[in-house]
Amino acid sequence: MGDFGTLGDVAGRRVLVRSDLNVPLDGSTITDDGRIRASVPTLRALAEAGARVVVTAHLGRPKGAPDPAYSLAPVAERLGELLGRPVAFASDTVGESARATVGALGDGDVALLENVRFHPGETSKDDAERGAFADELAALADAFVSDGFGVVHRKQASVYDVAQRLPHAMGALVAAEVDVLQRLTERPERPYAVVLGGSKVSDKLGVIDHLLDRADTLLIGGGMVFTFLAAQGHEVGGSLLEEDQLDTCREYLQRAEDTGVRILLPVDVVVDTAFPSGDREPEPHVVPADRIPADSMGLDIGPQSGLAFAAALAGARTVFWNGPMGVFEVDAFAAGTRAVAEALTRVTAAGGLSVVGGGDSAAAVRTLGFADDAFGHISTGGGASLEYLEGATLPGLTVLED
Repeated sequence: MGDFGTLGDVAGRRVLVRSDLNVPLDGSTITDDGRIRASVPTLRALAEAGARVVVTAHLGRPKGAPDPAYSLAPVAERLGELLGRPVAFASDTVGESARATVGALGDGDVALLENVRFHPGETSKDDAERGAFADELAALADAFVSDGFGVVHRKQASVYDVAQRLPHAMGALVAAEVDVLQRLTERPERPYAVVLGGSKVSDKLGVIDHLLDRADTLLIGGGMVFTFLAAQGHEVGGSLLEEDQLDTCREYLQRAEDTGVRILLPVDVVVDTAFPSGDREPEPHVVPADRIPADSMGLDIGPQSGLAFAAALAGARTVFWNGPMGVFEVDAFAAGTRAVAEALTRVTAAGGLSVVGGGDSAAAVRTLGFADDAFGHISTGGGASLEYLEGATLPGLTVLED
């Protein structure tokens, strides 16, 4: 639990909580409520302590104005179900509805404000505009709890500026994320393995650079692996390729060799002649990783690679995984991601720390039917986690330190 002690007795006080409720929607249907579930412990603890809980959060990327497609109304309903108590919903962020909704709260009640990004002040680069919006948010509360780890790398009004205006504390979710990330960067139990996937090498440059000095083994799959394979001189056909990162990949491979860090690349890949779409059935073929046909694209690591990756993880005591091994949404290209997920569950069962690094990785393990508790930790903040692991300063954390 975050240290609410710094706030004193919260009973009867209005506590503004910045949660991360940015869930995927299909129309008004929530397709993965993992982030809502992760927000519940802090909100429940505050409500049970008698606080008047005011939740603020974003959903998607509206352009600083109301957009019904990004309304948090479906989230308010689901949050109420998970909390086991009604959640009042304000139809604006700091306007008449917000003020009336907050004013009507009793001790232990919970309200959710409409999407904070409907207001242009939330994401403004102008300190004065952002600060003016933060003043209005702060006027709704007596204290602030930061519990949206997925946004702590953002210098935004509801994350950074509000904390400068109210007594503040860290929520349970943020505290848990920070503890895990400190274990990954400052005191990992060895052997320490890092699995990186996803589309682009460029998205992971800082993480690779930072963790090459800390990890024992680096396993690379997903779309980003084809730039590594091309850097070794192999044909990658129509696979994802960042030609401007070839020299960087060569440098990483050489650096790993010089420092004794093992970089494991796939030995085989699953290819098709077209990217999966609803217009055609997949036609997967397994080929050696160094002999991808010119008319094909790699869409998953192959079965031998899945076995090799699982074997490399078998003895690990700490594993951090960010990014799927292939197009996991399509069964024909999901086996590599499933193999890595299963290997992480075995690390957990053996008493090691397995961390699923948020974003697509978290979506993948749930899509493939794995239970959250099969892993040591599933991060709610992919981008924030990566920036932390890069050694970056996260404004939403530093502002809580005073």
